[in-house]
Amino acid sequence: MHYAGDLGQTEWTKSTLDHINKSNYDMLLLPGDLAYSYIFQILWDSFGHLVDPLASRRPWMVTQGNHEVEKIPLLHREPFTAYNARWRMPYEESGSDSNLYYSFDVAGVHVIMLGSYTDFGRESKQYKWLAWDLKKVNRKKTPWLVVLVHAPWYNSNAHHQGESESVDMKASMEDLLYQFRVDVIFGGHVHAYERFTRVYKDKHDKCGPIYITIGDGGNVEGLATEYIDPKPKISLFREANFGHGTLEVFNATHALWNWHKNDNDEAITSDSVWLTNLSLKSDCHV
Repeated sequence: MHYAGDLGQTEWTKSTLDHINKSNYDMLLLPGDLAYSYIFQILWDSFGHLVDPLASRRPWMVTQGNHEVEKIPLLHREPFTAYNARWRMPYEESGSDSNLYYSFDVAGVHVIMLGSYTDFGRESKQYKWLAWDLKKVNRKKTPWLVVLVHAPWYNSNAHHQGESESVDMKASMEDLLYQFRVDVIFGGHVHAYERFTRVYKDKHDKCGPIYITIGDGGNVEGLATEYIDPKPKISLFREANFGHGTLEVFNATHALWNWHKNDNDEAITSDSVWLTNLSLKSDCHV
């Protein structure tokens, strides 16, 4: 499975798509910020034309980012109108009542797509659906558990620090995802790449998820090049560059994560780590 966030439609976007197109993959997962339309609907059309050669051949599973909200004061108060109309996901099949959050199974992985820009408090419909969805996951059938959000919960980049969509959503949902031993949580929003160790409550925890930021697809706003210094101990690799990542599931116990940056004409791995499934660890049983 390929992962690329904050795509847009620039020359860097085309480079990302070209790199993805040259590889053999099952589906692409995109944690929000697709077209960067800035409410101009013609840009939704041009984005559709840009990604059609890939999205028409293999599944693209997406969730919303801040650029999908498109809420215009006084003129158009209903958010996500274009996104919901153009990118309808299979939310009903997963028992969700909203196109903004849903789940599905693929190749031994249960994937949960969450909405950073819809209600996520513990009394919200999204939270209650998430708790219900996690309880019914069969880790023997889908041993891997992966979550995507747009606004990352852990971030050592100077950009997007302290935003409520990150801080408040983390405060609401981190305990729940830790309890069910989520393996990896992917985020976008920050236009750079970063990989954390297994984390819970801001500290390394052998039973916590690995957090990975992949908001480096190629957007028009450019890269987020400023990082917090010194680097936090929980941040293992960070680089402001455009690229994409791949998660290759080998079996129920091991998967390989690779990040490729667009600077390389060939698919050269710039960051790589083997993942061990949390649900099968004797000291991390659910």
